[in-house]
Amino acid sequence: MLRNKEFRSFILLFGLLTIVFTIIGWKITEAAGILVLISAVVFGVVFFVFTQKRYESIARISDQIDLVLHNEERLFMEELQEGELSILQSEITKMTQRIREQNDALKREKAHLADSLADVAHQLRTPLTSANLTLSLLENTTDQNERKVLIRETEELLLRMDWLLTSLLKISRLDAGVVMFNNETIVLSTLLENTLRPLAIPMELRNIRIRIEIPEAVRIIGDSGWLAEALQNILKNCMESLDEGGQIDLVCSDNPLFTELAIHDSGPGFRQADLPHLFERFYRGEKDKATGYGIGLALCKMIVTQQNGTITAKNHPQGGALFTLRFPK
Repeated sequence: MLRNKEFRSFILLFGLLTIVFTIIGWKITEAAGILVLISAVVFGVVFFVFTQKRYESIARISDQIDLVLHNEERLFMEELQEGELSILQSEITKMTQRIREQNDALKREKAHLADSLADVAHQLRTPLTSANLTLSLLENTTDQNERKVLIRETEELLLRMDWLLTSLLKISRLDAGVVMFNNETIVLSTLLENTLRPLAIPMELRNIRIRIEIPEAVRIIGDSGWLAEALQNILKNCMESLDEGGQIDLVCSDNPLFTELAIHDSGPGFRQADLPHLFERFYRGEKDKATGYGIGLALCKMIVTQQNGTITAKNHPQGGALFTLRFPK
């Protein structure tokens, strides 16, 4: 307590004032001087004891803060009476709670980052291994037709790795919150036409039919480029599950609250065990036809939800998978 410069200055000033008023009182009467001196001593002792207790409370709070800074899991603070220290204690308790929550969040993010890096390494290792094997076969093959086939396979592997890295970059940008979405009015039928155009040839080769029921007047608010990316990922997922000659239905309904787009395929639908995990990153399930990396639907959900929309997936009552997207007015 005496290390406080202000407190030492106060003691010095209080002592000088006590001496001055004691002398003045003594000159008036001896009893007045003694009364002034006794009053000053009593007031000084009471003030010293009271201040000492306040400093002890502050010291205990300081010790608890030091424990927080050293990652102490449990924090105990005694209850103080109403006053400045009680307010200070309440604010420190709130601060420590926020620090603990942020620390827990950072630990979870660190663990998630480590898991994500391991998943990325695993996802890249498979096509890289295949590419290395294909190149080895290409080196030892003299037949021109077989070499063309191997070169085409290598190109496909490189395209898959490029798509994977591009998708991971998009996910990381969305995670970091650096993507600025455009709020533009989009004609939904035009958006679907632009989305389906790159998929037309693969669908035609597999004889997959598309049925669209979307009124021309329906419009939504969002970023057309990112929403086209999300819809393509859904359609690719539907195509993976379809046999040749399958069908995909795109049906729109509109009401004063939201616009709903339902995407239904004629495939086998989802396994019950997969339904809770469909939008989890790197989750691929146990489908025999699964050839993706488990990030398409995760990316799709991030795009839709960050534009205030919702997306769900379930099995259609008549069979097949059903994706439902809702865009608020």
